[in-house]
Amino acid sequence: MKSAETILLRPLITEKMLIQQETRNTYGFEVALATNKLEIRRAVQDKFKVVVERVRTTNVKGKSKRQNTRRGMTTGFRRDWKKAFVTLRKGDTIDFFGAAKAS
Repeated sequence: MKSAETILLRPLITEKMLIQQETRNTYGFEVALATNKLEIRRAVQDKFKVVVERVRTTNVKGKSKRQNTRRGMTTGFRRDWKKAFVTLRKGDTIDFFGAAKAS
């Protein structure tokens, strides 16, 4: 069985995802390409101790890139990656930054 660290690669912290967290209680993660929705659900529940209601995934294709070097134009691709949107039960939250306690 895969561990949560090998499934959940990093959280997606963007302005759009922060709005989704506040309004829809949905969090975004970059996940390993070979994982499925059940593995993602289990990894989030185990790592953050929350209840997951829904998991949506999408595969993001890598962009083609061109670079001008001293040897001439070179072309390549960024890597493909997988994105997961996880909706939590009402009242559950994930704190990525660890809220600072006021003293």
